[in-house]
Amino acid sequence: MTTANPHPGVAVPALLERGRALTAPALRDAVGRLAAPMDTVAAYHFGWIDAQGRPAEQDSGKAVRPALALLSAEAAGAPPATGVPGAVAVELVHNFSLLHDDLMDGDEQRRHRDTVWKVHGPAQAILVGDALFALANEIILNAGEAGPRAARRLATASRRLVDGQAQDLAFEHRERVSVAECLEMEGNKTGALLACAASIGAVLGGAEDALADALEVYGHHLGLAFQAVDDVLGVWGDPATTGKRTWSDLRQRKKSLPVVAALAAPGPAAERLTALLTADAKKSPEEFDDFDEAEFAARAALIEEAGGRAWTEAEARRQYDAAVAALDTVPMPAGVREGLAALADFVVVRKK
Repeated sequence: MTTANPHPGVAVPALLERGRALTAPALRDAVGRLAAPMDTVAAYHFGWIDAQGRPAEQDSGKAVRPALALLSAEAAGAPPATGVPGAVAVELVHNFSLLHDDLMDGDEQRRHRDTVWKVHGPAQAILVGDALFALANEIILNAGEAGPRAARRLATASRRLVDGQAQDLAFEHRERVSVAECLEMEGNKTGALLACAASIGAVLGGAEDALADALEVYGHHLGLAFQAVDDVLGVWGDPATTGKRTWSDLRQRKKSLPVVAALAAPGPAAERLTALLTADAKKSPEEFDDFDEAEFAARAALIEEAGGRAWTEAEARRQYDAAVAALDTVPMPAGVREGLAALADFVVVRKK
């Protein structure tokens, strides 16, 4: 996709900043309910304090999910603030998954600084993740008359997210994973929660199921586009931009979309890649950790030669198109539709 803005009437940074500004006070208030030291550990994870407990102004992420929740409320004709409890709940579930994911993957860096388990230990990472998950459910259930209806969507999305995490881990120990299996995993791991973010504000705003369901379809495809871009960045992303190590997904033996698409392709590059990854699967973690940059670079080059990168970039566009098409199936204010389409475009052209 071109980086030219196809939605000149929409300022995506302003949508993201509105999501942060409206959600941040409620998110801080929610985290403040946690018992010590979990409140401090969570504050470090969110970037509000540094490892010594001093106030910090850390990059808190893209804020796509809060922006979606607020636009979702507006799609139902409600004020954007109506979506704030949904935005907070989704952010808490998302960050629960990040805390556990960092520990499971052994990632030592997130957003250019040490992860929670590295600073505060694995036990605190697990406990705080669990606490954020419980807090999310408490907040959404207390979100007024529509709270229980919204909570059902959040619960389903959370279960699917965990399903996706389990599938992702299992795939690391398999020699072969099909493209269909990978898409199912990524639809669970990433698509489910973005689908929830895109629909939960509408539910809180009193929308009928038809609108909420269409927004959920939009969010599901947006999540798959988001993850496809993430998969490309996980192999070829610039560490200075992504905050992760070079070849990060290859180091973790992830069966991401570029990898499975390359393995499924015909030709000598796919055959050489298959032989290398089959041999890699038999190596111990210690042997794998001893790989030098050239070995990971060789694997990345084979993935690209076999067409895995090009296929994944095209898949991101296909999912983007499906997301935007879903917006045309139900009535909503034109400005809201344009904002949701602009956010989808932002997800596909991002660099981190």
